[in-house]
Amino acid sequence: MTVIKTDICVIGAGSGGLSVASGAAQMGAKVVLIEKGEMGGDCLNTGCVPSKALLSAGAKGLDWDAAHAHVKSAIATIAPHDSQERFEGLGCTVIRHHARFTGPREVQAGDTTIRARRFVIATGSRPFVPEVPGLDEVPHYTNETIFDLAEQPKHLLVIGGGPIGCEMALAHRRLGCEVTVLEAQKALGKDDAEAAGLVLDTLRDEGIEIVEGAQAVRVRDTEGRIEVVTEFGRVFTGSHILVAVGRKANTDDMGLDKAGVETTDRGIKVDDRLRTTNRRIFAVGDITGGLQFTHVAGYHGGVVIRPTVLRLPAKARTDHIPWCTYTDPELAQVGLTEEAARKAHGDKLTVVRADFAGNDRAIATGETKGFIKVMVVKSKPVGVTLVGKNAGELIAPWSLAISQGLSLSAISGMVLPYPTLSEISKRASGNFYSPKLFENETLKRVVRVLQRLVP
Repeated sequence: MTVIKTDICVIGAGSGGLSVASGAAQMGAKVVLIEKGEMGGDCLNTGCVPSKALLSAGAKGLDWDAAHAHVKSAIATIAPHDSQERFEGLGCTVIRHHARFTGPREVQAGDTTIRARRFVIATGSRPFVPEVPGLDEVPHYTNETIFDLAEQPKHLLVIGGGPIGCEMALAHRRLGCEVTVLEAQKALGKDDAEAAGLVLDTLRDEGIEIVEGAQAVRVRDTEGRIEVVTEFGRVFTGSHILVAVGRKANTDDMGLDKAGVETTDRGIKVDDRLRTTNRRIFAVGDITGGLQFTHVAGYHGGVVIRPTVLRLPAKARTDHIPWCTYTDPELAQVGLTEEAARKAHGDKLTVVRADFAGNDRAIATGETKGFIKVMVVKSKPVGVTLVGKNAGELIAPWSLAISQGLSLSAISGMVLPYPTLSEISKRASGNFYSPKLFENETLKRVVRVLQRLVP
């Protein structure tokens, strides 16, 4: 048994783990990085990168084989940045085995024992597959396997109407598949209802069947066809099933009890500094049971660098975290939705909006579907909903504004190139100030006096 003593041991080479490992190593800390699967984690290999590549291929009208070749090419192009070779070049010791705690300051990976001053758990999550009777008896896919599907489905049944389900439904529809989405509650139910409704209507216009309130209670194979029976007896038939109902934290067989690390039903228990119940062990990303996004894991990685490497305090926050569903149109959110903002702020809330139909660039390019809605309290944004072309890009300045506590005047004061979609943010901000300027009778009287008296 080989024993390695190190400053920091990072378990998991996804977005969060790689952020910690690269930052710590480049600052001079000794780092051991452990990964039992593919370097780059879910995002690179089975999540964000392949899904966006497939969506792009579908939008460009590529056929099935060309689309999947594009997916593989995208992964291969990005992979060197996350590779074992790169991180070894940064000075990390990379071990490709499953990691298991054997004590509060010790981990075993293969035939190596690692003793570290600090540990960071970044093992992420995996697709949750519900215990639907019959599901385990038929071939079914998740995001971990759908991109390796050799044959084009004739009719894809998607169980789950969240972001993953809707994105994959659109991608496969544009690649020529029939698609039915079955959602037990409300599709895109965590997003602003008005914005989600626009997206869902557009998906239906593309020929995707979306059935809400359709809880799957049984799955069966009938002569080569797959049937999904919902709780009210309605039956849906297809050739393939994609399960996209959520994620499950990867806490299995890690010896967390031996390390004094407590878990919840969602993942590892952490405080606002991302410390576990063992103060020498931190956790980042999906494993913490919070927002399950690649960029959150990367943000968490940056947070824990401060206490683990620099011994400085740092806390994680969520109010400035954006997210986006990459349908067409895209749906992006940062901060509170209108519904949540009304509950939190009541009469103090002002909601301003602007439509893509009033944006000159959108008109010029024929991309006028969508809107921006800004939730404002005391001249500061507390939430922004964006649905439309490039919403994921357009949400960026609002994440900055909320993060830095900026007022809407910072947005309305921007000078932007014309014509751009970005002007929609400036228009929304202007709509907040316009009534105060142009519908203010006192101001009008002052202006009239000034025009008479001042030469």
